[in-house]
Amino acid sequence: MATKPAQIMVVTPHPDDAEYGVAGTVARWAREGKEIVYVVCTSGDKGTSDANMKPEEVAKTREQEQLAAAKLLGVREVIFLRHPDQGLEDTPEFRKELVRLIRTYRPETVVTADPHRRYIWHRDHRITGRVTLDAVFPYARDRLSYPDLLDEGLQPHYVREVLLWASEDPNFRSDITDTFDIKVAALRCHKSQIGQNPSPEMEKWLRQRHETMAEGEDFELAEAFYRAEILW
Repeated sequence: MATKPAQIMVVTPHPDDAEYGVAGTVARWAREGKEIVYVVCTSGDKGTSDANMKPEEVAKTREQEQLAAAKLLGVREVIFLRHPDQGLEDTPEFRKELVRLIRTYRPETVVTADPHRRYIWHRDHRITGRVTLDAVFPYARDRLSYPDLLDEGLQPHYVREVLLWASEDPNFRSDITDTFDIKVAALRCHKSQIGQNPSPEMEKWLRQRHETMAEGEDFELAEAFYRAEILW
């Protein structure tokens, strides 16, 4: 299997989660010329309150919305794993999927949801974050983890840093002052989640949220993460 190097890999539980968590930073990275890949773990097929929508219709709609948002942000590629919404489990098979992708795309930075958020937190977010961290270290690194991947030509890979969104203990803030409008536009692509005519209050709430995240910095708006640098 040929590798397809990209500097950034974003592993998101559902379509739209990455737009809330990291889209402003993704847009800035894309402007800087970095190659970015999205990995969407579930189909999001339970993400509707419309009694007339079938799960497969929801999933198809949400994939199209995610592709539109990613294109707007400058994401190079979107990979859909299509696990069932609310059905993610910490299994060797799921972990291996992520290890395979990490070894294929060989990112310097992996971004995902913080699995350690306390109390109320969607299970898919918690599982995605936990399995992604395990895939990064030690499984993508260690040669004898999933040795059959070596037969596919996928050599071990060393990720340099992990960024976790929705962390209760952020230690890194990314300036999104110049890309906030693109983040909002990307979120508006997810019409099945925020409505056909999203309220102006959504943008006001988002701006206030990202102003709070930027407190103490010399820029106006930020996305906040827990950043772990991996020293091998």
